[in-house]
Amino acid sequence: MLIKKINSGFTTVPLKFTIWIYFVGYTIVVFVLLWLFQILFLEKFYTQSKIHNVDAAAKQIVSSFESDSASEFSKKLTAIASENDLCIEVVDRYSRSLYTKEFSVDCIIHGKENSTYFYQKKIMENDNKPLWQKIPNPHNNYSMVLFGCPLGDAENPKGYLFINTALVPVGSTVTIIKQQLMIITVFLIVIAFVVSLFVAQRIARPIDRITVSAESLAKGNFKTKFDGKGYLEVKQLADTLTYAEKELSRVDTMQRDLIANVSHDLRTPLTMLKAYAEMIRDLSGDNPVKRNEHLEIIINETDRLSLMVNDILDLSKLESGRQKLEPSEFEISSKLSEIINRFDKISERMGYNIQFTPDKEQIVCCDVVKIEQVIYNLINNAINYTGEDKQVFVRQINRPEGVVIEVEDTGEGIEPDKIKLIFDKYYRSENHKREVVGTGLGLSIVKAVLKLHNYDYGVRSTIGKGSVFWFRIENRNIKNTQN
Repeated sequence: MLIKKINSGFTTVPLKFTIWIYFVGYTIVVFVLLWLFQILFLEKFYTQSKIHNVDAAAKQIVSSFESDSASEFSKKLTAIASENDLCIEVVDRYSRSLYTKEFSVDCIIHGKENSTYFYQKKIMENDNKPLWQKIPNPHNNYSMVLFGCPLGDAENPKGYLFINTALVPVGSTVTIIKQQLMIITVFLIVIAFVVSLFVAQRIARPIDRITVSAESLAKGNFKTKFDGKGYLEVKQLADTLTYAEKELSRVDTMQRDLIANVSHDLRTPLTMLKAYAEMIRDLSGDNPVKRNEHLEIIINETDRLSLMVNDILDLSKLESGRQKLEPSEFEISSKLSEIINRFDKISERMGYNIQFTPDKEQIVCCDVVKIEQVIYNLINNAINYTGEDKQVFVRQINRPEGVVIEVEDTGEGIEPDKIKLIFDKYYRSENHKREVVGTGLGLSIVKAVLKLHNYDYGVRSTIGKGSVFWFRIENRNIKNTQN
């Protein structure tokens, strides 16, 4: 069927059918206008054209009479009469002929003595205003257009100009044109139907191909090929859909990885919670030391689950755009020192050494809670993946374009082709070994927060020497402290 009903209740038609209808409609409108102007209005246009020619010729003759010599005036009169098929008579105030040019055997101002006297009298009685008349020719069925006007001063004219031309009936001409138009109309309408159908199918074909490919993509086939050959707009659409396919494939892969990693990370603490709860129930319920030890493990695993859920929720809000920035002013050096002090217990218990190199104190204006989360996650990431020396370096570097924060570890480094993946959710480099429990979402949250602030960030890494994660608080968000 040409017309289809879609789910919303609206009807839709194929593009090629629509193009065909428009093309045929346009052709019909063209022929309707052609018939109107060539058949119905032909006689009116012809009459108006003849009157316009007479008026233009009269203006030229009046101008020449006032400025040219007698011989030049006579030559111009002859040229105007022959070019426009006009009969022209110039008389003096006593209706005596001065110049005469006759180009029609049916002229009504020639052939009879004083034939212009009657019309000259009419002009004079009408205060020498120009005379226009449409007069039936007594010799045939033609109508004649007669024009008369004074020459020179209207109050004291030197003579009078009369112009006469025949309005030849156009009935026979219309009949011939009508027969020709009938043949041309039938012939061209058939051609228009065939050509419009061909053009419509040709235009719609690449869109049909893309539609079929898009339906395949909608069913989950992420290896669909979008053929954009034919037109620039279709190629742009194909390129856009190809890009969307790659992004959907990437999102689908990340979604599966997310589910797999979340399932894995949730299974371990849940298994431990159940196991230690059973141990308390069955073995250590009456032993305070063992019971407290097992309860501590349950509490730690519960904290880990809570941290993971919070990270997932935070990342979801950041990526969905529902999380809004709440900027405030604070001293960046002091904030870095405060965050590093929170890792004192880990440093003491596990032997990590976090070295902070501050620069001159700067007041920055950004979302302190979210930037604090970024710095905390970067330090925690460095602790997780630093080398056997357990060294972590935090640096504040003031530059003209902003304050750069660097967090460096001494781990095994990241391969160059893997650096662009390091901020993806749950991505873990094969060169890294986790030592401290985390959710695997820390760097994804870092990326989302920094993009929300529109801050530059990145990673420099050397295999076997470690990695440096950095971001820059732009100078538009900075002002110097008072000395």
